[in-house]
Amino acid sequence: MKGHIVKSLSGFFYVNCNGDIVRCRARGRFKADSLSPVVGDMVEYAILDDCSGIIEKIYPRKNSFIRPAVSNVDLFVFIASDSLPVTDPFLIDRVSVIAAYNGCGFILCINKEDIPHDDRLYNIYKDVSFDVIKTSAVSSDGVEELRSLLQGKTCVFTGNSGIGKSSLVNCLFPDAEAETAEISFSLNRGKHTTRAVQSYDIGNDTIIIDTPGFSSFDVSQISSIDPNELASCFVDFKDHLGGCRFNDCAHINEPGCSVIEACTSGEIQATRHDSYCRLYDMLKNSVKPY
Repeated sequence: MKGHIVKSLSGFFYVNCNGDIVRCRARGRFKADSLSPVVGDMVEYAILDDCSGIIEKIYPRKNSFIRPAVSNVDLFVFIASDSLPVTDPFLIDRVSVIAAYNGCGFILCINKEDIPHDDRLYNIYKDVSFDVIKTSAVSSDGVEELRSLLQGKTCVFTGNSGIGKSSLVNCLFPDAEAETAEISFSLNRGKHTTRAVQSYDIGNDTIIIDTPGFSSFDVSQISSIDPNELASCFVDFKDHLGGCRFNDCAHINEPGCSVIEACTSGEIQATRHDSYCRLYDMLKNSVKPY
């Protein structure tokens, strides 16, 4: 039988085959080969006597991630907020780089627009070459616009705990009944209400994968990027690459750097260049970006 994994929990993999969900385990050889099934995988499985399944084969992936454990992703949707919990732009930039490096699209969704705040994040990212959308899971503002941007894609929702990922999933697909919880005002963070990686088919060939809070996202994956390739993963840098005085320009503080000139003129936001410099330093010195 052939199907795709829609949920992973406690060593079991839930495989959708033409609408039927089969709870499966994986063959031990996958672990021996350092290859574990993940949500998003297309797999072959055999039915056992107790009507459960055993995964026999994992089909080739176009991309994969460790935490959250997902594969075959078209689009990362980073849920952020200017209210509690407040999102650090550096977190957004790290995930956008990971998405770009792995050939994924990226959307910044600024949630909790029903709560009064300044437009700090919107002003930073409004001119960056990926979609930026404002939403509210409370009032449903922006939800239909978000739905249209997701159409026909396999999308991963990620971001800080308590940012409203599961609430937005419920707005887009009420049948999901994804668990939500209040944030801690004293700690400026939320609880990890999503404990398993789980996907939802919301129609029109659109899959949403809801994931645990951002602290579980494997940002160390960025360590596989060559420092010299980092600038190309910043989409707002691309129009300014190739025009530097020096062919080996690192775009940090070199004279005649077209990226730095774009920062000075306001074409690139200073926070974006700051994130680039921090990541470049981490990669150059082999420091994990925690």
